[in-house]
Amino acid sequence: MNKTFNVVFMGTPDFAVPSLKAVNEYGCEVSLVVTQPDKPKGRGRKLTPPPVKVAALEAGFPVIQPESVKTEEFYHQISEIVPDLMVVVAFGHVLPKKILEIPTYGAINVHASLLPKYRGPAPIQWAIINGESETGVTTMLMDKGLDTGEILLTIKTPICPDDTSEILHDRLAADGAEVLKKTLHDMENQSIRPVSQQHALATYAPILSKKDGRIDWSLSAGKIEQFIRGMTPWPGAYTFYGEKRLKIFKAEIKPMNFTEEPGMVIEGFSNELRVATGDGVLLITEIQGSSGKRLNITDFLRGSQIPVGTVFT
Repeated sequence: MNKTFNVVFMGTPDFAVPSLKAVNEYGCEVSLVVTQPDKPKGRGRKLTPPPVKVAALEAGFPVIQPESVKTEEFYHQISEIVPDLMVVVAFGHVLPKKILEIPTYGAINVHASLLPKYRGPAPIQWAIINGESETGVTTMLMDKGLDTGEILLTIKTPICPDDTSEILHDRLAADGAEVLKKTLHDMENQSIRPVSQQHALATYAPILSKKDGRIDWSLSAGKIEQFIRGMTPWPGAYTFYGEKRLKIFKAEIKPMNFTEEPGMVIEGFSNELRVATGDGVLLITEIQGSSGKRLNITDFLRGSQIPVGTVFT
């Protein structure tokens, strides 16, 4: 197979792995893979390599893990390769303009939204939280802004009623690999036409932390249900029962009349946990206590009774 492009690939998490494989499968010469440094994980805080590093080493690609992308050393490491293209997927660093100018044909980014909507680091979660009916993946030519470059190609997917951010992540990672292959094909054949983004329509998807998962019971049941799916698995939707933290994985909207305040547990069947919201009732179906495992609500309530009138905060 003739090698089509000499590529430097930059990426870090699971989302980027299918795109790395796509670059290789398309026939590009992957001269270097750049990823984040190994990070301590788990209770033992053992240093763990990022998924892209694992995949790259398995494929036999050289890997570097710079602490910073703003050093002269890093600039020389990339420029010495004389790459045709850089492909950047969920890398985790903002690249300086002089790095972006190194490749002959520019730097392609694979972003998990239909740009200009949901620029930023958490587009998958926010699309679900905000109740979007569809999302997708965009390839774009990178510039010095955050996800502001010219659009190359997009691929759309519906957001299904039971999609969590985990389920949607995996689907979009696969879609990203496919649209990247098509982008490489069209660039090779010089049939691609970059299109400027409509910046006035841009929205932002800020990074999420653990504290962002706390449920606001004054919202409607529908909004909270979307919030739970968007926060699953990370950072996780949670509420407090007294001093105890309860993590909620799944819930259903329950059409019924009620007068209780938002967050109050209301009467239901013995194997149900019904909670009043700002508009509607939420039926919790999967939950985890502060020192337990993820359980369906029937199993959870066998060991942990939550009385009617309890108010979650």
